[in-house]
Amino acid sequence: MTKIHFILYVKDQAHSTEFYMRVLGRQPSLNVPGMTEFALSENSVLGLMPEAGIKRLLGSRLPDPARANGIPRSEIYLFVENPSTYFRRALEAGATGLSPLTDRDWGDRVAYCLDSDGHMLAFAEKIE
Repeated sequence: MTKIHFILYVKDQAHSTEFYMRVLGRQPSLNVPGMTEFALSENSVLGLMPEAGIKRLLGSRLPDPARANGIPRSEIYLFVENPSTYFRRALEAGATGLSPLTDRDWGDRVAYCLDSDGHMLAFAEKIE
């Protein structure tokens, strides 16, 4: 593998773009109708694609992704410096807090929240 693109299906591309700009503290590397991308590292990209776009692309081969609204649809586990800062920014941008920053038995300190599309975000650091 040379690069990883992880794409979230979102109800409202503009709303989700603004949310992730605030949470990640950066501008998208691509923002065109039908796709927004944020470079997370040199080899990883977070994409936002409207539900209507993937439905149009795949047609009836898969269920309408909008049917899963309200159900956790994915988890993005991000190792970041100062996870409490990312968690706070997510809450301020409208995320639903699930669990504050807590030491976990697998050796990470993690906070969890949900974005408006039901995607779980985890902001983590290794416990030293």
